[in-house]
Amino acid sequence: MAVLNDELRNRIADLLPRYPHKQAVTLPALHIVQDALRCVPREAIREIADLLDLSPAEVLDTMTFYGFFRTEDNPLGRTRLWLCRSLACMLRGSDALTEHLCRSLGVSPGETTKDGAITLETAECIGACEGAPCALVNDERTMNLTPEKADQLVSRLRQHLP
Repeated sequence: MAVLNDELRNRIADLLPRYPHKQAVTLPALHIVQDALRCVPREAIREIADLLDLSPAEVLDTMTFYGFFRTEDNPLGRTRLWLCRSLACMLRGSDALTEHLCRSLGVSPGETTKDGAITLETAECIGACEGAPCALVNDERTMNLTPEKADQLVSRLRQHLP
């Protein structure tokens, strides 16, 4: 049974003219699928491979090279909250902030809250050192976080979820 619907297939196919080789679309295709499905199911790997004239192993190689893709055994929550742990952020309290969020969300880094709302992760650097400690909420930067600001952020995230 197909995992990728027509919209996802078309979004991937629309990328093909932008790249010199089909294989170069592997990484963007994986992002498209994960953004839509909150993971990259095994069957989607096969379907991406078919679309790009690759073997499933080639797609899986790309997927497993990067640490941010998830399988259906460990999907992302509706919101992905990345906490930066670079030196600049650590010097400005990111360790304490991570501990605070772990306690308040009831998860460890890499885990998703029981309600499936938030996946808490850490990143080596998100490129916002001037606003340390910082985080990414999906793809949006949040800077100068404190435990209080983090609690407000989590509250806003939960309000916007179904």
